[in-house]
Amino acid sequence: MTPQHYRKADRLLVAADCIIFGFDGRELKVLIVKRSFEPEAGRWSLVGGFVDARESVNDAAARILKRLTGLDNIYMEQLHCFGDVNRDPAARVISIAYFALINIADYSRQLNLEHEPHWCSLKNLPDLIFDHGQMVKLAVERLQQKIATHPVGFELLPRKFTLPQLQNLYEAIYQAKLDRRNFSRKILSLGILKKLDEKEKGSSKKGAFLYVFDRKRYEQLSHEGLKFV
Repeated sequence: MTPQHYRKADRLLVAADCIIFGFDGRELKVLIVKRSFEPEAGRWSLVGGFVDARESVNDAAARILKRLTGLDNIYMEQLHCFGDVNRDPAARVISIAYFALINIADYSRQLNLEHEPHWCSLKNLPDLIFDHGQMVKLAVERLQQKIATHPVGFELLPRKFTLPQLQNLYEAIYQAKLDRRNFSRKILSLGILKKLDEKEKGSSKKGAFLYVFDRKRYEQLSHEGLKFV
């Protein structure tokens, strides 16, 4: 039986909204969808949905990502609670925002097309519904902080990548140019990349050596407080 104090409390809706980042080799992009219902039907929105009564907020976010991408092993992290009283004109809705990282090249073909998903460059992001623009801004700031000391950026790359591709990723996230020699020297000095006997020939005749992220080595060294850039 529900205690009387609980019965007197207002009932609120809880949503999970996901800022899904991808990297196309040049730009950092966000996955947005066309909203299919009112209010704001037809406008661009982040991927989201309501939390069911019998699931945790984390499970709801994972379910939403699974429904859209077909994947259940996506890197995902809780970002912030958005709870302004008038953030949704239809009802009192509190949103728990998450950011997720996926490899565009591997997973775009698996996207559910029901809601017209679109990878949009941060530079050309349209006006989003409600406070979703604030969510994206905060997620970018959190990602910039995170990649400085954690290897989350590798979630956005193919398993095999070149140093120029890795530098392009960091420049896209920080939205700033980095010195090529200093970047290569710094990232190689960490000892967490394995150089392969393979080259990527698509960008030049000479080609650039491919690398893979050595997760075991990273875990051995992580207690030392690695700094990636």
